Amino acid sequence: MKTKTPGDRGPPGGLLGVPFSVATAICLLGVNMSIPHRARAGFYVDGFNLYHSIDDLGKPYLKWLSLARLAARLVKPFSADVVEIVFCTAFFPGDFSKRKRHEAYIGALEAEGVKVVVGHTTLEDANCHRCDHLWKQPREKETDINVALSLFEAAASDRIDTAFLVSADTDQAATLKFMRRCFPAKQTIVLTPPGRNTPAHLQSPLASKSVRISESDLDLSILPPMVKPATGRLITRPIEYQPPTGWLHPDERR
Repeated sequence: MKTKTPGDRGPPGGLLGVPFSVATAICLLGVNMSIPHRARAGFYVDGFNLYHSIDDLGKPYLKWLSLARLAARLVKPFSADVVEIVFCTAFFPGDFSKRKRHEAYIGALEAEGVKVVVGHTTLEDANCHRCDHLWKQPREKETDINVALSLFEAAASDRIDTAFLVSADTDQAATLKFMRRCFPAKQTIVLTPPGRNTPAHLQSPLASKSVRISESDLDLSILPPMVKPATGRLITRPIEYQPPTGWLHPDERR
């Protein structure tokens, strides 16, 4: 048996032959050095609420909006990672050109990984109080419910820690109440579409925080002129959404 001399350092690598380092020492001491957890964010969009706010701006090119880019931009200050984006909408009957634009936009969103939930429309009686003229007015149905259910289902499945709700619809106050009562550890942040005021019912204490989406946020989140889906034909931006002369896509401003 070999006798150790003062110059002997024992087996190479430290204890039991295991390489000894600061990390090993920390492990032996039971110190928790795990990487801080980043919140998982879900992004839930009331399509009609957002569309009409953009339409009121009078800048049609902003309708060719990348929700993936917008979500990444708005979620970034909260140190969260976007894990799902849900866009709730419905097709209106009648105008064929509008239908084609709507279909092109939905295809572009799906190509960037957005889940699109389509509701339906009904024709309801409407009348003019001055002349008593009667007509059938299309009304979208299910959109606000689909937004609420998508958000709630993600929370119940524990896919998200923070929900970002894009809407100024006061009906969503019920969604905020359910979230606070059923998932008190999760946050719900209301993102108010541009040009809209955040209703009191969608602010604290029901909402964890409320933030206004600016026109600049939209301008910096525009889809490219052509979008390539995983399968199928290339999706081209409708001519009605052509940007003004001299406008540069965000990717060209770098």
